[in-house]
Amino acid sequence: MIVFDKLFKTMKRKGISQYDLIYKYGVSTGQLDRIRKNQNVTTHTLDMLCKILKCNLKDIAEYK
Repeated sequence: MIVFDKLFKTMKRKGISQYDLIYKYGVSTGQLDRIRKNQNVTTHTLDMLCKILKCNLKDIAEYK
């Protein structure tokens, strides 16, 4: 199972809120809801989050 617990820690460290992701960067609320629930997200979304946060995939997702 892939979990996104690291995403929220990385966001906090980088000073980017969920509000910023939605209104500044155009991430959909549906995508954020799926991430919070550790459900399926597209590779496009993961790529976009890595670009926004200037980080690697390992900084936002983890396989458990």
